[in-house]
Amino acid sequence: MKSSAFRDLALLIARVGIGVIFVAHGWQKFFTNGIEKTQAGFDAMGAPMPDVSAIVSATIELVGGFALIAGIATPIAGILLFLNMVGAFFIVHVNNGIFVTDGGYELVLALGVGSLLIAASGAGRLSIDALLGGKFGSKSAV
Repeated sequence: MKSSAFRDLALLIARVGIGVIFVAHGWQKFFTNGIEKTQAGFDAMGAPMPDVSAIVSATIELVGGFALIAGIATPIAGILLFLNMVGAFFIVHVNNGIFVTDGGYELVLALGVGSLLIAASGAGRLSIDALLGGKFGSKSAV
């Protein structure tokens, strides 16, 4: 079952699912916890330039998550989200093993590779990218 309709529906579901998680995490950093607490947390975790990296991370997660959901600038959003997860992997999670219950990297790995896959695949026909005629690298899905 490798039809174009199935592919487009699968891309939509993946984009929305992964996008919702990123929006929730970006929202949490900016509004639930507040950016000051997030910056303090980044500092405690040893993130470089925690005042800046917390804002950059939260922005990529919030804006990139919404971009995935809508399917706009999907390759750019997917790559930025992937790189954000690479940073989380190496700065925070790599030494804790795989399981998230131990502070491990399973969530950042899944979100990162999922974002990269969406960036490489394009948003599909059920997206703003497709409505824009593939301006953001989604021509193969249009």
